[in-house]
Amino acid sequence: MKLILFHAKSIKWQLLGYFGLLLLLPVAGLAAARLFGVDILSEATWLESFAVLLFVVLFGAYLIASQFQRKLDSLHLAILQLSRGNLAERIKPLGLDPFDRLYDDFNEMAKSLEKRMQLLQKVGEENVMLLAESNEVAVTEERKRLARDLHDTVSQQLFAIHMSASSSAKLLERGDHDKAQTILKQLVELSELTQKQLRGLLAQLRPIELEGKRLAEALDKWFPDYCRYNGLQGRMDLRVDRNIMSEAMEHQLFLIIQEGMANVVKHASAQHVELLIHDNGNQYVLQIGDDGKGFSNAGSGERNHSYGLTTMRERALKLGGELEIASKAGAGTRVKVYMPKFKPEETVAKETKEPKEPKDAKEPEHDDENSHRG
Repeated sequence: MKLILFHAKSIKWQLLGYFGLLLLLPVAGLAAARLFGVDILSEATWLESFAVLLFVVLFGAYLIASQFQRKLDSLHLAILQLSRGNLAERIKPLGLDPFDRLYDDFNEMAKSLEKRMQLLQKVGEENVMLLAESNEVAVTEERKRLARDLHDTVSQQLFAIHMSASSSAKLLERGDHDKAQTILKQLVELSELTQKQLRGLLAQLRPIELEGKRLAEALDKWFPDYCRYNGLQGRMDLRVDRNIMSEAMEHQLFLIIQEGMANVVKHASAQHVELLIHDNGNQYVLQIGDDGKGFSNAGSGERNHSYGLTTMRERALKLGGELEIASKAGAGTRVKVYMPKFKPEETVAKETKEPKEPKDAKEPEHDDENSHRG
């Protein structure tokens, strides 16, 4: 229900107008009563009349407050969408309303930010492709990463296995079979964990090439193989046009997916993993979710994941994207990446030159609905 009685250019004048209207309601009530010969100030009817007038004033104040709350909620929702990377978000002006100034300023800001982010993404794509073409740099970084992973996981666990094996041998010499059996059980668990992590590292060393393939085509083969090789039950849902995503975007998303899946194998102890890539009109949304042990914000699990998550966030930021992490100890982890999607420059130029028909007046409402769904 809309209550628009004052089309003031300033919010303060509109509020003054509404409050003035509320103050006039009791006066109007008194005048109407006297017109019909009712003395509402008499003792018999004073309390009832006051209650009715109070109800009318409070109900009117509620309607006014609700109207302003809806306007603020629209602005708040648009700001949230913009902060999550939905740069095509716009607010439809109400028409002759003081909030239109805020909405127009927001739309101009969002338009300017969209243009700048589009330019940033273009520059980022060029940089990504330049880095991708530099094989020497890529090989060096990969060696550093693998050396760090080997040192942080396999190397330390092999040392622990060596120490446990030495201790068990001494315990057997002394005849302390109970303690030796406990240590041997730990040896089995450590060896299984080391073997699992080695499989993950070996899977990453397998040659993965996007050259000559689209992202969806490469994932159709890589994702099931990776899950099967690491003992995971995987589900993949790709809802994107396989021919419109830029090569640089596909390259970055593929690297983010590799890093995210490596985190699942190394840290999550999960049985199921889900990979989703959706096109929401204004954004590409990538989600990797698992049913593993998860981690809390203050726990050690976050530190274990920190390098991989930082790398994923940096890759997303290179193309103007955002990364969100939702995890809870014992309830798995979900990583979401939002990448802005822009129309091709040729399409934008064509739309700018073509004259708009009257029916296009409904398009902002349609775009607004799409943006909320994103």
